[in-house]
Amino acid sequence: MELIRKETAEVVSLAIRGRLDASSAAQAEQVVADFLRGSGKKLILDLTELDYISSAGLRVLLMADKGLQQKSGALALCGLKPNVKEVLDVSGFTALFRIAATAEQALAALGGKSA
Repeated sequence: MELIRKETAEVVSLAIRGRLDASSAAQAEQVVADFLRGSGKKLILDLTELDYISSAGLRVLLMADKGLQQKSGALALCGLKPNVKEVLDVSGFTALFRIAATAEQALAALGGKSA
């Protein structure tokens, strides 16, 4: 798994590439926890290049959402491949998150401005 961080003045975007599973979830949790400790309140998780997500990966998404809710922040997911969307659908997670087709749409959903 690879994580790529991009920032604007208002929003942080984390692109997750590869697999978000039991072997990579701890790394993703650490990156999300670091973000949550900071002052940022808007996070986009760009899943365009995420090939697989397990229950451990779902836990990372849930942790990010709950942490942002506690800060009165917001989370959006974007770029879900059909297999990743299916996992989110089956688990009921699509009802929990703002989901956009593209990073630009996710940014707009969070009220952010592009750089």
